[in-house]
Amino acid sequence: MRLVVVSAGLSVPSSTRLLADRLAAAVDRRTPADIQVVELRDLAVEIAHGFTNGFPGKALAAAQDAVAGADGLIVVTPVFSASYSGLFKSFFDLLDKDALAGKPVLIAATGGTGRHSLVLEHALRPLFAHLRAVVVPTGVYAASEDWGAEGLPERIERAAGELASLMPLAPRRTEEAVVPFAEQLAALRR
Repeated sequence: MRLVVVSAGLSVPSSTRLLADRLAAAVDRRTPADIQVVELRDLAVEIAHGFTNGFPGKALAAAQDAVAGADGLIVVTPVFSASYSGLFKSFFDLLDKDALAGKPVLIAATGGTGRHSLVLEHALRPLFAHLRAVVVPTGVYAASEDWGAEGLPERIERAAGELASLMPLAPRRTEEAVVPFAEQLAALRR
């Protein structure tokens, strides 16, 4: 199984990345996976260039391919102005429109206060529904006070179990063979 983790944390260390790592480890315990982490912070310049010139750079193209080829995704963003970060949204705006169709996704976010927890339901879930992903029922929000408190580990385990159960059902990308135009015309004449 291929599990791709998209982390939009900006600082090092980052609570967003910490949550992403805990979620990935919990999924891996249930369904051993080849885990690849995409740090959007490292792709910020290429994401901006992708918008201005229409072409992804090498690292951004590799990240897009990883996401499109994953059996499951964990996406984690810090909360900015009661929503996902602009860098997070920009990365997903640059994906092919069919890249996430039918793909299981675990949504998660971090913030300074529990008052932003509805970002999962009012921003992240609609975004991934629009992208036609299969969003697991349990999203994980971690406020500053959640680290080391009761509840967060249980939410992580529940969400990880939901994602792990859906990963074997993820649609596989297949490369279609290109049929030369002359052959297509010949097939019509028969």
